[in-house]
Amino acid sequence: MPHVLLIEDDASVRDGMELVLRRHGYDVDVAATGEEALALLDGPGGGRIELAVLDLMLPDLDGFEVCRRIRAKTAVLPVIMLTARGDDQDIVAGLEAGADDYVVKPVTAPVLEARIRAALRRAEPSGAVRQAGTDLAGLVIDRAGLTVTKHGVRLALPPTELRLLLELSASPCRVFSREQLLESVWDHTFLGDSRLVDAAVGRLRAKLEDVPAKPRYIQTVRGFGYRFGPL
Repeated sequence: MPHVLLIEDDASVRDGMELVLRRHGYDVDVAATGEEALALLDGPGGGRIELAVLDLMLPDLDGFEVCRRIRAKTAVLPVIMLTARGDDQDIVAGLEAGADDYVVKPVTAPVLEARIRAALRRAEPSGAVRQAGTDLAGLVIDRAGLTVTKHGVRLALPPTELRLLLELSASPCRVFSREQLLESVWDHTFLGDSRLVDAAVGRLRAKLEDVPAKPRYIQTVRGFGYRFGPL
């Protein structure tokens, strides 16, 4: 039974979401504040939590700060951010803070549950292994071990970023559109948003590249999408 941490300060919304998730077979922990959520993750049961659903507007720490602190603790926990504010600035800020996905409230139960299922699938290693490892200019991608090192230093990549890198590097020099990456990495079609791809590429570049503004590994092909490998 997947174990989800639901972080939402509005009691009626929290209770409704918890009921929906439990009806879909999830084990649910709830938190009304950012500090309470971080304490649950640090507590004895924190290791059982497989995904966090995180509201942006909390009474103590905002969702951006909570997400950053979660990412400082672990790279592998999927985080879906809930926001009542659908403007681009908030969405991009949430993704840049380390969220794997976002949904705008009010959200229907089928959409939220679909996003959770997709995020949990991305966190599973199966399906991401394709071929022998890749070694390019100091970057080593071990597909069997699902590890990435740069000049001998292992990089901590969240599941979504790892899957994105595996997808791109499996076909060097192939240009992937954002829509193709949404479908193959995020498991999104009509639910998807190209900002998910752009934000994840930005986070990857910050970890992979010596100069993120002049990337060597993940190239932008203007008007089309992204490719892996040198120009």
